Amino acid sequence: MECLSAGILFADVACAPVERVPEAGELVPTERMQLSLGGCASNTALDLAKVGVNVGVSGCVGDDPFGRFIVDALSVDRIDTSGIHEVPGVGSAASLVINVRGQDRRFISTPAANTHFTVGHIREDWLDEAKVLYIGGFFMLPELETDEFAEVFRKLRARGAKTVLDVVLYGATDYWGRLEKLLPETDFFMPNDDEARLITGLDDPIAQAERFCQAGAKNVVITCGSEGSILVGEEGRLKSGVYPTEFVGGTGSGDAFDAGFIAGLLAGEDMAGCLRWGSALGASCVRSITATESVFTRPEAEAFMRQHELKIEAI
Repeated sequence: MECLSAGILFADVACAPVERVPEAGELVPTERMQLSLGGCASNTALDLAKVGVNVGVSGCVGDDPFGRFIVDALSVDRIDTSGIHEVPGVGSAASLVINVRGQDRRFISTPAANTHFTVGHIREDWLDEAKVLYIGGFFMLPELETDEFAEVFRKLRARGAKTVLDVVLYGATDYWGRLEKLLPETDFFMPNDDEARLITGLDDPIAQAERFCQAGAKNVVITCGSEGSILVGEEGRLKSGVYPTEFVGGTGSGDAFDAGFIAGLLAGEDMAGCLRWGSALGASCVRSITATESVFTRPEAEAFMRQHELKIEAI
C-alpha cells in the first residue's frame, strides 16, 4: 500500500448542467441526474487507483444505502476498503451537486458519518506502511483536530513518509486557529485559492501560500481553477498554467489534482513534474459532471502530457 487516503467519504447526486437555478416552486429540466462517488478521500483514492497506485481508504459511513454505495464504488483493483467503518444509527454523507452552465458548481451537503471519524479508526499497520498519508476534507473532520492527530503526522514524517493535507470549508469559523497546529507537520498543504482566501484573509495566492509556509507548512500548492496553480516551498516558487480541456463540471477537480500530484511524488518526480501530473488529472476530471468518471488512467495521462505542453515558470 503506497498511499493512505483518509477523510471524508460522500455519495454525490449531480445534475447535468442547467441554464439557471430554479426559482422557488419552479422545476428546471436537466438532461440527467447521476449518483456517483464523492468526498475528498473517496475521489482521491479512486483517481490514484486509476493511475496504478495502491491505496487504502480510511473513513466513516452510515448504515444506509448511501454508505453501501460508497463502499461498493471503492471496491476496485488497487483499493483496500477495510479501513472504512460503518457507524450504527448514523446516516452517510451526501451532496446534491447543482451544475449551472457557465458557473461554478453549487453544493447542498450533510457531513453525517464523517464527523465521527477519529484517529482510532486509522489502521496502525497502514500508518507504518504508507509512503504518503493524504487527509482530505479537514475541517469536516472535527475529531481529527487534536494534538493526537498532529502527532500521527509527526511520526509519519519522522520515518520519511509524506503528509498531504486538503480542506473543505464548512460554515463560518476560525479556520486559522483550527489549522495552525497541524501545518508544521504538513509536507504539502493543498487548498484552492477560495479556501486559502477565507483561511488567511489574503487575496493573492502567492501571499496566501507564503503565509501558510510561515506557519510551518513545508510546501503549499494552491489551485486557482482556470488560472492554473502555484507552488511555494522547499524548492522555490513555481506557477503553472492549465492544460486545454472541455469543461463540463468542476466537481472533484481539486481531488483529481491532488491524486495526480501524489502520483508524481510516488514516481519520484520533481515539483514541476508533480504539477504536470496534478494538472493533467485535474483537466481530465472536468470533462464530466461527476467527480471521478472522466479522470485519466495512467496510460491516458502519460499520452496526454506527451501531446500537450504545460507552461510552468519560476516566480
